[in-house]
Formats: sequence, structure tokens, C-alpha cells
Amino acid sequence: MSDLVPLALAHCTPRRGHEHRLGEASLRELLPQVPGWELAEDGRALVRTFRFPDYYRTISFVNALAHMANREDHHPDLSVHYDRCVVRWSTHDAGGLTENDFICAARTDVLAS
Repeated sequence: MSDLVPLALAHCTPRRGHEHRLGEASLRELLPQVPGWELAEDGRALVRTFRFPDYYRTISFVNALAHMANREDHHPDLSVHYDRCVVRWSTHDAGGLTENDFICAARTDVLAS
């Protein structure tokens, strides 16, 4: 974990293999840095629901998120509804959460603000 660069300013690096999966201590260290996000699936995913006043704003957020995810080459699972979007980050190749998921969660928060 980088102690010098805030998560929202960091960039993803390729993470393949279970050796990149974060342990419980690392999860406890990083979770406070992404307020509003919850651990799900026994610590294998980060999930947060973002609410918007209407469909147009929801889709605008989804489009901005898709652009950021494409730049970072790290893509979330999304559940899109009229007034909300549920975002789920996980690194499939690592079988759980990596630092990339926390970076993208922090970047998602910036997009939503």
C-alpha cells in the first residue's frame, strides 16, 4: 500500500494471482480511507450504493465511471436503476480485493461528489 499517494490520486497496476489479494489487516487499514463503502462477500468485494435525483444523473455517473474504469483497466460490476447505481469492486484474477479496488472506490467517490 502506498503511504504517500492518496488512493483517489493513485493509479491501478495489473494484479493477477491470489498473492495480490489483501489480507484482513490490510482491509482494516484501507477501509476507513473509503467511507461509505462496505465489505461484502466475506471480504471479497467492496460495495456502495450511489443515489441520484433522476435517471439522467444516474446514467451520467455510470458513463463517467465507465470512462474512469476503462482508463484504469479495472472494471466494476454495476447494478443500474432509475435513481441509484450499486457499484461493486473486486479483482477477479486475485479472487478478492486488491489495492486496485480501493483506488477505484476512492476515484468513484470523487466522480460522485
